[in-house]
Amino acid sequence: MKKKIVALKKYPFLVIFAIFLLGMFTLDMFATGKEFSEMENRYLKQRPNFTIKGLMNNEYTKKYESFINDQFVFRDEWITLKSMSESALLKVENNGVAIGKDDYIFAKVTKANDELIQSNIEHFNTFLKTYEGKFTLGIIPNSYAILEDKFPLGYEHIIIDQQHYIDEITKYITGNDVTIMDTVGIMDEGKSGDIYYHTDHHWTTDGGWLMYEAYAKSNNLEYVSLSELQQYRNQVEGFYGTYFSKAKNFDSPGDTLVWYDVPVTEVTIDGKTTIKDSDDNDVPITGLYWHDKFDTRDKYSAFLYGNNGHTVIKSDNNLNKTEETSKILIIKDSYSNSIAPFFTYSYDEVHLVDLRAMATPLSELIAKENFDEILTLYNYDTFENERSILKVKF
Repeated sequence: MKKKIVALKKYPFLVIFAIFLLGMFTLDMFATGKEFSEMENRYLKQRPNFTIKGLMNNEYTKKYESFINDQFVFRDEWITLKSMSESALLKVENNGVAIGKDDYIFAKVTKANDELIQSNIEHFNTFLKTYEGKFTLGIIPNSYAILEDKFPLGYEHIIIDQQHYIDEITKYITGNDVTIMDTVGIMDEGKSGDIYYHTDHHWTTDGGWLMYEAYAKSNNLEYVSLSELQQYRNQVEGFYGTYFSKAKNFDSPGDTLVWYDVPVTEVTIDGKTTIKDSDDNDVPITGLYWHDKFDTRDKYSAFLYGNNGHTVIKSDNNLNKTEETSKILIIKDSYSNSIAPFFTYSYDEVHLVDLRAMATPLSELIAKENFDEILTLYNYDTFENERSILKVKF
């Protein structure tokens, strides 16, 4: 007994650590776990069902390890402590992102997906060989291609030259009536303003307006100014986006998310006026925004009710009214969700297609509707990595 007491006195920190581990293990055993992490904006792994077969083929062990990694007690507090420690050590990189000046967070992209880029170029060229209407392409630069003055020290030497890749992509896109937007020039000209979120991979709503303005001017269309939209302007504080979910920098002030609640006459998603929520309940589509989402962590999903297959917006906003109903088709990723309302001031009907979620062939929609224009807007990271672009075909 005396030897044990001496050992305890000799190695107090070891004893404390052992008690700590035992306590954490016990708490983990009885923890029910959370379904969703607000801090990380993702669903967490749940406790797997135990089976002898799963144990024998090592499936249960792997699933249980993932469950423990996601569900250990005080997870958010540990993540915050880790962030504070790394900040104290002046570490600026974490989990594929880097923290720059003025709380900007950037993706760390050191290698391009050349094979998929080439494949996506070929898919568009195949489409454009048979499509005879007006077609405009814009490959939107991400924040790390524009905001060099916000980079952490040395960051500019490790990321890819996105300007070069956008030039290469657009150089090889060919067709009958194709317009290529100078997206880098457009965004670079407006970079003195708040055109990208600090904590998220999207452009801001006002940043996206720059692209809308440039598009309207190049097509000789009347368009709505931001000053004219002020009567519809709304904002919500405390938006923490996808980059924050990776960096988890504890002292980030978050972003201000802006939206313009412009009047519309009808919005349908995949031909319906309702959409399913996470509990499979029908939610009425009452306008351009799912307002309940502005009160959640995933505030950006309020725009156009998230990423859906085929969204149609009808309004009386068009400043270019003619006897014929004008229509635009926007082939998009989530960047266009925030700026779709602007296009109601240049067309009677705005059709938006997200190929990742679209169930019916794009060819059927194009054959059915008489579109005045097809506009494709993809941010560069999506164009480089998105395999659903193969659906761009007749």
